[in-house]
Amino acid sequence: MECCSTLLLSVLAGLVGVYYLVCRKMNYFKRKGIPYVKGIPFIGNMSPAVFKQMSFAENVQRLYNAKRDVKYVGIFEFMNPVVMLRDPELIRSVTIKNIDNFQDHRNFIDEVLDPLLAKNLFFLQGERWRDMRSLLSPAFTSSKMKMMFKLVSQCGGDLADYLIAKASLEPIEVEMKDIFTRYTNDVIATSAFGITVNSLKDRDNEFYTMGKKATTFSGKKTIRIFIARSSSFLAKLFSIRIIETNVRKFFSNVIESNIAMRDSQGIVRNDMIHLMLQARDKSDKIKLSVEDMTAQAFIFFFGGFDTSSTLMSFAAHEVAINPEIQDKLRAEIDAVLEVVQGELTYEALHGMRYLDAVMNEALRLYPPVAMVDRLCNKAFELPPAAPGLAPLTLKPGDNIWLPIHGLHRDPEYFSEPEKFQPERFSDENKNKIPPFAFLPFGLGPRSCIGNRFALMEAKLALFHLVAKCILSPCTKTSIPIQLDKQDFNTTAENGFWLTIQRRS
Repeated sequence: MECCSTLLLSVLAGLVGVYYLVCRKMNYFKRKGIPYVKGIPFIGNMSPAVFKQMSFAENVQRLYNAKRDVKYVGIFEFMNPVVMLRDPELIRSVTIKNIDNFQDHRNFIDEVLDPLLAKNLFFLQGERWRDMRSLLSPAFTSSKMKMMFKLVSQCGGDLADYLIAKASLEPIEVEMKDIFTRYTNDVIATSAFGITVNSLKDRDNEFYTMGKKATTFSGKKTIRIFIARSSSFLAKLFSIRIIETNVRKFFSNVIESNIAMRDSQGIVRNDMIHLMLQARDKSDKIKLSVEDMTAQAFIFFFGGFDTSSTLMSFAAHEVAINPEIQDKLRAEIDAVLEVVQGELTYEALHGMRYLDAVMNEALRLYPPVAMVDRLCNKAFELPPAAPGLAPLTLKPGDNIWLPIHGLHRDPEYFSEPEKFQPERFSDENKNKIPPFAFLPFGLGPRSCIGNRFALMEAKLALFHLVAKCILSPCTKTSIPIQLDKQDFNTTAENGFWLTIQRRS
């Protein structure tokens, strides 16, 4: 009896301790006098996304709009207090002016369990990130983009030719995300991994199926991500992996065999693998293993496979449901093709103002990444969130969010923010957009290293598609489009269905 009483008292004491710790966590911002959004114990402010009541992007927007008159607001990513920055000037201060205080992303990935994610450029921290960034940056310069231009443009032309061949007799209904994903897969396979595949014809090739598996974030994988972000202890305890073991082994084998072939045969290609091999052979500072090189090639694939194809899908959707926009874009494309006599050049594509505006508006309305984070690594004082409040001192280890989806749909910065209006980004109007309110690729030294490549790839796909085809809605097209609540990534609920008609 005494033993049972002791056990009961121990359990009660433990529960009281947990309750105290939870309450203390959930009152973090209240104690500091910072405006915040009340959260649920253990889940914080993530419940709408966790329980599939809204998409992750819409939840970011909800939290952004919860306190309209402040520069930043406290939120809870599960049990982790996070400061969400709402003021563009404050975002500039953190990401550019004071980058030394906020250099890193929060790394919630375990290197042993998920080396392809943990060791890639996005999650690397400190000097390891600086060294890798300087190593990879030459792969994304304008000169390198020009070198890869013809290859990517050919893939874009093949994409359009594939569709018009299918639609040679009558218009066809197509799920565009599938088509664009196969296009981006082939582009990345050759530019980052040094192999050639044709995913439009060879629909079940292993490179595509493994890429699809790696970049699909729905169902159980979404839960694994939420667990990893909420508790690294639980992730390690239950050996939770984001990337499946067979996917990791496949990409590692691709890189390892590619390196072995280049070493033995003296093959040189102007791609990412070549840059890393040069660093491996010449640099005393950077020691690259095959796993390190696979991780860098993989994040190029990881970012391009899904986010770039999603951008193309949303852009094609808006072009299809807005025929006046499609007509204006096609007129610009026809004019350019006449000038270059059918042979598109990098300079001609780069000079297309309306195509650029269409792509930027797609990035504004549907940013592929709803938010990015920064980790405080040196103490920093934020100004008061509102007049009359005290400043907030961030300490090393504190986390901040940049709410891209919320900023891009804020009527204070973009009139009628839910409407697709490329004219916002015309030469006459783009200077009216407040600086640092538009950040589809992040901001500062930790912005997306591959943004030039992603934009070139997306523009080429849309260029060739609109040049040769007419895009229009079909019975399966969602108008207005709804964001998928099941997928962690920003995508459409029922896919991107359009009618494709061969242009006469």
